[in-house]
Amino acid sequence: MTDTSGADYAVSVEFYDLLQAEARRDQATRRFTEAARRARHGVLDIGAGTGIVTEVLLDACAVPIHVVEPTPAMRAALLTRLAALGADRRARVTLHSAPVEAAGLEGVADLAVASNVIACLDPATRRAVWQAVARALLPGGLLLFDLPPAQLPTSRETVGRLGPVRVGPDIYTAEVTREPDRGIVRVVFTYCVLRDGQVVRRATEAFSMWPAGARQLGAELEAQGLYVVRAPSVGLMAARRRWRAFGS
Repeated sequence: MTDTSGADYAVSVEFYDLLQAEARRDQATRRFTEAARRARHGVLDIGAGTGIVTEVLLDACAVPIHVVEPTPAMRAALLTRLAALGADRRARVTLHSAPVEAAGLEGVADLAVASNVIACLDPATRRAVWQAVARALLPGGLLLFDLPPAQLPTSRETVGRLGPVRVGPDIYTAEVTREPDRGIVRVVFTYCVLRDGQVVRRATEAFSMWPAGARQLGAELEAQGLYVVRAPSVGLMAARRRWRAFGS
C-alpha cells in the first residue's frame, strides 16, 4: 500500500477525475455558472486542480480566464483537459504555475472563484491569498469560495465514500476520513482497486485543513478591502472588492 502525506496530490491525481469529476462538475455548475455569465472583463480560477471548474467557467462566460494551479501533478491533468477542448476556448485561458499570491495579477477579473482550496491554506497563506485576490479583482469584483470547517472534529470520522466506478474488470473506490491533529484537521483519502473481489492496489494520501469560522474569515477579508455579501449558494462565502480604498 502506498501511504503519502502532504504529497501535493501525487497519489490522488490518478483517481481524482474518475471518482469525483461528475459530482464536482455538477457542484461547480450550480455554484458558479450564474456569476460567470455576468463576468464582463475576466475570471480568476484559484487552485484549478484538474480543470473541472475551469471547464465550467469556460462554458459559462465569454471572457479571458486566469487559471492558477501551482501543483505539477494537478497541472498536468489540467493541461490534458485543456488539450481536449477547442482552440477557441483554450485561447481564453492563461495558466499560472505560481501560487496566486506570487502570480502578480492586478485588476484582471471581475470574478474570482476558489473551489475546494481555502480550507487547505494555513492562516498566514490564507491572508496572503485574500490580499492577492483584492489586487486581482477590479473594483466591485466578486469572490466566491467554499467554507473551511468551522471547528475541529472530536474524533476520527468517515465523511464520504467515492465510487464505485468500473474500468474494465476493475472497481475503483475511495473512503474519506477526517480527524483532529494538533489543532488542524487531517483528511485522509484511502483509494482501493478491486479485481474479481480481490484488492489489487490500495493507496492513501493525507491533507491538512485549517478550521476558520465565518466571522474570522469576514474580518480577514475586510482587512484587505473585501466586504462580505450574500452568497449565491449554500456552502459558499462571497465577498466583493470595495470601489474605493479605505481613507480615499
